[in-house]
Amino acid sequence: MLFLGIESTAHTFGASMIDDQGRVVTNVNSTYRPPTGIGIHPRKAAEHHNEVSSGVIEKALQGVGDRASPDAVCYSAGPGLGPCLRIGATISRALALYLDKPLVPVHHGVAHLDLAMAAGHSHDPLAVLVSGGHTAIAVHLNKRWRIYGETEDITLGNLLDMFAREAGLPSPGGPPIESKANEGRNLLPLPYTVKGNDVAYSGLLTAANRLLKQGHSIADICFSIQEVSFSMLAEAVERSLVQTRKNEVLLAGGVAMNRRLRDMIKSVAEDHGATFHPVPFEYTGDCGAQIACSGRLAFEFGTTVPVAESFVNPRWRLDEIDVPWIPRP
Repeated sequence: MLFLGIESTAHTFGASMIDDQGRVVTNVNSTYRPPTGIGIHPRKAAEHHNEVSSGVIEKALQGVGDRASPDAVCYSAGPGLGPCLRIGATISRALALYLDKPLVPVHHGVAHLDLAMAAGHSHDPLAVLVSGGHTAIAVHLNKRWRIYGETEDITLGNLLDMFAREAGLPSPGGPPIESKANEGRNLLPLPYTVKGNDVAYSGLLTAANRLLKQGHSIADICFSIQEVSFSMLAEAVERSLVQTRKNEVLLAGGVAMNRRLRDMIKSVAEDHGATFHPVPFEYTGDCGAQIACSGRLAFEFGTTVPVAESFVNPRWRLDEIDVPWIPRP
């Protein structure tokens, strides 16, 4: 069997084909890049998705040769930007009807974790999901991901993106901030806010923007943002790891591409005798492969939806959906 996954939650429109063994056969993605200093405009991103969708899907299907027809169509149903989600859902409905195949709704955050677990050979981890839409520490219990710690305001990805816009750096902000941080040498004073297993980043963002206006080096500010924000998360992860006694730590999501963050979370895991399972770099960002991966697992557990009921949910929480295929043997 082959599963087509369609991703459209935010800036990326992606399509991927995965076989019934979970192997990624094709993974084609196109990312909307707003002008420097401007964030993602939902309508503009949706227009991008509409324009590139046919070419992306065609390339993903052609990559499997004469086995091009999928046995199920999986789509990102949320959370995400409403206009972007609706483009992907509409296209997926049309394909499912045209091909007369089942339609499988997928939670974008769960999909990040599913692909990271499959690619990183993790089975029952303490999961750390960090992206523009999520900053969460979760464990799996009774068929659901349970939130053990999370952000109380903005996500780690939002922190990086919003500062990058203020500093005139390209979007998404993570990579250019990491590059600038590698040039920084001075740790500047920034708020460090950890409340139990939760973190809060809005005060750090305000302070960083103030330092920028005061004329401090962008490199030093980026270095300081990384050191402080990542240390906050690492502290929350360490506390959660001690409390849950898990022997695996999974790191997934777009911000997981940051090497400094990987080093910090790896150090926490190793200090407590846990193995570290970061998502491979090629799967850190949003992509069709994550939707196909999670959709395949959901389909195998009987999750499909009639076209007439294939809604999207822009505010769908990670702990609001059953995930019965974890832990994995």
